[in-house]
Amino acid sequence: MRSLPTHRTAYAAALTALAAALALGACTGSSGGSRTTPPPTPSSTTPSTSHSATHPPAKPRHRAVNPLRGKGPVPKSPVIAVKIDDTASGRPQLGIDKADVVYVEAVEGGLTRLAAIFGTFKPTVGYVRSTRPSDPDLLLQYGKITEAYSGGAHDSLPRVHRSGITSWSNDDGKPYYSRRPHANDHGYINLVLNLRAVANHVKTPRPKSIGWTFATHTPLLKHARKGTDVRTVVTGSYSHGTPVEFRWNKGSHRYVRYINGQRQVAADGKSVSMRNVIVQSCKVVAHPQDSDVLGNPSQFTYTVGKGKVSVFRNGKRIDGYWSRNKLKHGTLLRTKQGKRIPLMPGNTWVVLIRKGINVSG
Repeated sequence: MRSLPTHRTAYAAALTALAAALALGACTGSSGGSRTTPPPTPSSTTPSTSHSATHPPAKPRHRAVNPLRGKGPVPKSPVIAVKIDDTASGRPQLGIDKADVVYVEAVEGGLTRLAAIFGTFKPTVGYVRSTRPSDPDLLLQYGKITEAYSGGAHDSLPRVHRSGITSWSNDDGKPYYSRRPHANDHGYINLVLNLRAVANHVKTPRPKSIGWTFATHTPLLKHARKGTDVRTVVTGSYSHGTPVEFRWNKGSHRYVRYINGQRQVAADGKSVSMRNVIVQSCKVVAHPQDSDVLGNPSQFTYTVGKGKVSVFRNGKRIDGYWSRNKLKHGTLLRTKQGKRIPLMPGNTWVVLIRKGINVSG
């Protein structure tokens, strides 16, 4: 005889069904319960479409180059221009071989003076002399930099102050100057200046482009004239001036300065040499508002405008024209056909001659 389910058995079955229903509700959630973590998304078998796959890596940014030399990084310290003696009493000059750019300019009596631009290196330099009326015009293409000098006559000082250039004059009591007598010193041309200390003090601009371009090789050299020697005369309103000469040295691939047939050296014994020599023809006139103790008028060299130019590099000579439209603009160098004349990377000397003066080389 088959047995019938008892009341206890039926009650156990009901409890089992209720537990299953509660478990299912916990898994699916309810309006009053917390949301459970969704199941993980199945991994895809399709190729990755990440940013790196759809967009190639950006090319590395071009590293800025020293605009005064055309090689090496941009210097992080300010540009400082220094007026340096260029007579026998001021030679050998101290630190002149460390300058990025050196200008040879006419002053009173048919003499020359140097305006040396230091951006890359900050040596102790000398021998520091006075500023001249046209110096601010020349220097403003570098920005409102610092000019170091020892005084100036008549309107030279007001011109510097009006220009916005930072004046660093020994006569004003600026620090870091000292006296260093030397073999050719006649008692007063012996003032030197620690440029590193000055650069740590001033907040004037760092090196920027002044319009020059640089290239180790240029097609212009293929048809350029021979330029192994550079000979000219720096003069202003005077009938006489100062001969300037540079000779190409094949061994060092540099031009070397000569005076009266003698190779010039700096105070450290190294040759006064450079990669480039630029001979720039300018308007140069007497400036009677400024004169020396003998009454000889200063010379004003116009470096804003245009004129003929000869660029000497790699033992070759490239003739063309220079142009500079405004004080704050740089100086462009172009061939007669309008092509830019690139300089050889390295230091440069610029000889500012009066229009009409002959240049041989």
